Amino acid sequence: MSKRKNESIKIIPLGGVGEIGKNMYVVEVDEEIFVIDAGLKFPENEMLGIDIVIPDIRYLEENKERVKGIFLTHGHEDAIGALTYVLRKVTAPVYGTKLTVALAKARLKEDHFYQPVKFYTVHSKSELFFGRVSVNFFKTTHSIPDSVGVCINTSEGSIVHTGEFKFDQGAKGHYKPDIGKMARIGEKGVLCLLSDSTEAERPGYTTSETVIAAELSDAFHSSKGRIIVACFASNLIRIQQVFDSAYANQRKVAVVGKSIERVFEIALKLGYLHVQEDILIPMEEAKGYNQDEIVILATGNQGEPLEALQKMAKQNHKHVNIEEGDTVFIAATPSPSMELILSKTVNMLYRAGANVLTGPKKVHVSGHGSQEDLKMMLNLMKPQYFIPIQGEYRMLRSHAALAHASGVPRHHIYIADKGDIVEYKEKKMRVSGKVPAGNVLIDGLGVGDVGNIVLRDRKLLSQDGIFIVVVTLNRRDHSIVSGPEIISRGFVYVRESEKLIEQSTDLIKEIVERNIAKKSFEWSNIKQEIRDQLNYFLFNKTKRRPMILPIIMEV
Repeated sequence: MSKRKNESIKIIPLGGVGEIGKNMYVVEVDEEIFVIDAGLKFPENEMLGIDIVIPDIRYLEENKERVKGIFLTHGHEDAIGALTYVLRKVTAPVYGTKLTVALAKARLKEDHFYQPVKFYTVHSKSELFFGRVSVNFFKTTHSIPDSVGVCINTSEGSIVHTGEFKFDQGAKGHYKPDIGKMARIGEKGVLCLLSDSTEAERPGYTTSETVIAAELSDAFHSSKGRIIVACFASNLIRIQQVFDSAYANQRKVAVVGKSIERVFEIALKLGYLHVQEDILIPMEEAKGYNQDEIVILATGNQGEPLEALQKMAKQNHKHVNIEEGDTVFIAATPSPSMELILSKTVNMLYRAGANVLTGPKKVHVSGHGSQEDLKMMLNLMKPQYFIPIQGEYRMLRSHAALAHASGVPRHHIYIADKGDIVEYKEKKMRVSGKVPAGNVLIDGLGVGDVGNIVLRDRKLLSQDGIFIVVVTLNRRDHSIVSGPEIISRGFVYVRESEKLIEQSTDLIKEIVERNIAKKSFEWSNIKQEIRDQLNYFLFNKTKRRPMILPIIMEV
């Protein structure tokens, strides 16, 4: 605990609550601001054309002089993916473990961010001192090594952020958690615990990785033809298991996917991946081996491994296509928005002749703790107050129920929304206000220039198409020089709807002629009348509402 008394402590989630991904949490102690994680999430189905989604950081921009540091819990995109966008607006040092810092630096380079940034490497024994607080860390088990929880020590007790974690009794090396340190933090006194809720609805313990490693090796041994494994590029524990199983069964591994290159090189260089000599081969060389000597590792972010498998099933992948007798392991748990794509992919793979292992077969296990893991963290930390984070709302509710069952009083549990200020002051915690928060949409090079109106227009275009009307007028003699010409895309097939197009043309001509017959007329009035009347006419004829764009030119 800090020796100097802290007057006000605020916890503000800017992302990661009510959603999976986009993690960003602000801990404000008096005048000092500490940011935990700067992550992104991948777009939901209705976010048409959007590449990624990042948190709204206006509050940090407005208070950037007070930001003391950005603390990264691990190297996944949901923790480091928005770092580039944050550092463009807020100059602050970045703290993380060796692998996390290396991945964050590579991420900045990939985003062409070359401004100087102070990176500091920390480990589980590090302790950092700021004005009125100190910060230390504890090792956790996740699907990527070098994952940590963050502990911000105040005079009122510690604010603990667990990071993404599970308890795996078989974890060793870089994945072994520091349970002893967690217990010591709990004994010293935890004011508030912020804990991962991703698997809060799943009873029991999360399956141990040792079980998965054994099943993967057995499946490799019993498969007769080629083996194709799909997983995320940053799931290093799964990638390590694929190489270990391939080595044990005398198979070579060929990797397909751009996104693995960055992670793979860094993890190999820093000693977080161990690949036996000569086991890794270029994809081009795979054709020179027998089918039962090859493993193909297809990786990517979010939907990319599944999209790659779909291309293979359709026989139009650049490097490899599914053949009769292939065995496909889908070792990537999709987000809720990707479940439909997973189901479709499995069907396509079976049609192409592959044997598919996913779902009930234990080829994949979550990197997040289930209910018993979460209870164990609550019992180790013994917090006065509890805020569930990192999960959809139903997951947060489930985690809150677990906390109450573990002894945290109901009125000490806060299910915060994005932007809520949960403040501890004068020995009481309450929601004291709200800061700007929400989604910033990234589309190509545009940051935040696509909002709800643009998304609404994209949705409308995707549903009913567009109907463009072009008319050229001569204002001097009040006449139509050319048109009306109609261009339709995604609404009706023009060649088979000639009568509808003729009737629409007559209606537009009548509207224009009636307006230009007046002594004075406004283009805006003509456009609005065309939109209104054409919209009514087309809906009556087709029960569809295309986007109508009148274009009036003058000669």
